[in-house]
Amino acid sequence: MKVFHGLDSFSPPAYAVVTSGTFDGVHIGHQKILSRLREIAKQHQGETVVITYWPHPRLVVSTDSQDLKLLNTIEEKASLIARQGIDHLVILPFTQTFSQLSPDDFVDQVYVKSLGTARLVIGYDHRFGKDRKGGLDYLLQNSQRLPFAIEEIPRQDIDDVGVSSTKIRQALQNGQIRTANQYLGYDYFLSGKVVRGDQIGRSIGFPTANLVVEEPYKLIPQDGIYAVSITHQGNTLAGMLYIGHRPTLEGVAHQKNIEVNIFDFDGDLYDHTLTLHFIDKIRDDQKFDSLATMQAQLHQDKQSALAIFQKLA
Repeated sequence: MKVFHGLDSFSPPAYAVVTSGTFDGVHIGHQKILSRLREIAKQHQGETVVITYWPHPRLVVSTDSQDLKLLNTIEEKASLIARQGIDHLVILPFTQTFSQLSPDDFVDQVYVKSLGTARLVIGYDHRFGKDRKGGLDYLLQNSQRLPFAIEEIPRQDIDDVGVSSTKIRQALQNGQIRTANQYLGYDYFLSGKVVRGDQIGRSIGFPTANLVVEEPYKLIPQDGIYAVSITHQGNTLAGMLYIGHRPTLEGVAHQKNIEVNIFDFDGDLYDHTLTLHFIDKIRDDQKFDSLATMQAQLHQDKQSALAIFQKLA
């Protein structure tokens, strides 16, 4: 898949089959649209083009953008779209100026002049242009003058899937990992750099890699203990993850921690980047009356995690 940051360097193919959207999560609903895109392109010996936006439009135009959490970074989104067999991804810089384009100007500048769209495939709720005034109704009303065909993914097709990015965010924030993964069509994941911690876990037999997730908008699931698989330098490892404020440790700064205990691993991971894939939640975070009590619970947690992985084997 070729990735374009903006429209200037994009050369339209002979038959461009286009869709656009934020595609946060690239979930099974999005995948249905992308699958249809590929079908049409194959029928017409054309090429698929996906338009997405960065920053996320709500980060630019909404007053509550500081509360917005996203399922994907732009790099993760590009990787997920590439997995769907798309030919071209165009990432449009979303600015205040861009947000003021009228639907007419958006269609003319983006779909027609820059992309040479032959077929536009959109969901029933797709919106574009200033104040989101453009949509399927606008396109159908202007279809006679537009130089491309329009195909709607019917509402029933999308609703039957029963999924949205909002539903997935809510599931993750409630610790409902299996539900989120079912909607996504893959295991939710996040990446972070390993930094030096206070090594309390090592002192009780559960050494952890402490991760820093640099993107402030990346959604971190609900506090608790999780069974996770870990990708590191092409290897897949099993482990359990802690997310929380470590209430058992008195006198320790209680910022949110993301710490993963990797089973059967002994090595230096400082400054390495790990990707964690969430398999299932084991339990909520809790405060223990001593490190010994917490240690005993961690042994139980490990057995719970191993049982989860055993079911997947």
